[in-house]
Amino acid sequence: MAIESRNYRRLKRHQRVRKTISGTPERPRLCVYRSNKNISVQIIDDVNGVTLAAVSSLDKDLKGEIPCGGNKAAAKKVGEAIAKRALGKGIDTVRFDRGGFLYHGRVKELAEGAREAGLKF
Repeated sequence: MAIESRNYRRLKRHQRVRKTISGTPERPRLCVYRSNKNISVQIIDDVNGVTLAAVSSLDKDLKGEIPCGGNKAAAKKVGEAIAKRALGKGIDTVRFDRGGFLYHGRVKELAEGAREAGLKF
């Protein structure tokens, strides 16, 4: 019997969540991806299949502010940045998709940063 990897189990959790969460033009999906060194987030309209906004800890405007992209402080900055971009495009309410990751640590900090900057979910 083969041993399941952590990423495989995460993808299975993500599939279960995605059965119920889908982004619409009125309320798009805020999708989080967390790697060991960085964190990225996208706002996606699943009906039309388009990404409305995206921010990563690797973005040029955030790279100067963030010395390390894989910590809670960086996640909070990314959350604030995605909220500013979303509000600039007229998006104020989203559905939060944690991507199969636990709502803990960096994912939680990203969500709190986005909420503090004015995004509702």
